[in-house]
Amino acid sequence: MKLNERVVVDSFIMTRYTMAILPHLSLGKCYSKVIEEDGEYIVKKRPLDIIERSCHYYGASLKGRKQGTKAILGITHKAPIAVEPKNEIYVFPTASPNDAHCVWISHMHVIKYEPSHREKTIVYLKNNKKICLDVSYHSFVNQLYRTAQLRTTLSERMEARERKMQYLFRMDKPEDLEKFKKAKKQNDEESQDEAY
Repeated sequence: MKLNERVVVDSFIMTRYTMAILPHLSLGKCYSKVIEEDGEYIVKKRPLDIIERSCHYYGASLKGRKQGTKAILGITHKAPIAVEPKNEIYVFPTASPNDAHCVWISHMHVIKYEPSHREKTIVYLKNNKKICLDVSYHSFVNQLYRTAQLRTTLSERMEARERKMQYLFRMDKPEDLEKFKKAKKQNDEESQDEAY
């Protein structure tokens, strides 16, 4: 179905190509306008419902993602959400998520932003699309930076875990384990010789 030349869908799951989710009033109901790299859709769900459903799709709950953000950054108000860290799907709200005017922005798709008149911010996305948000420049920058902090912290943790797993995997090989044991024994012997 189309509504004013836009594709209308009943539900939607975020992907790494989702750039923003904006509230969209149509026929007296609150729907969502989803901006993707290759187009726009009207989704017959509220923005918060799309975020929640996307979290579930990737194996978590929105509540759990919020608790994770709180544990990592200590943030509870307008918390950024790691919808799916492995695919770098990190979003942040421009207002309280329950606010009817809340817009969700994908961190990885913001290329530029600038203040506008009357406490608004213009955001430029990767596909050369620009959106004017009803949020102050300072507030937008704060949300962007908090999301960057969450994204960096989780990426570092995932990389550290991956390195540890690769190390342990290599130690499972008999020849590597033997080399490790010989090197450890030699190091222990050298340490004992120095002690005498």
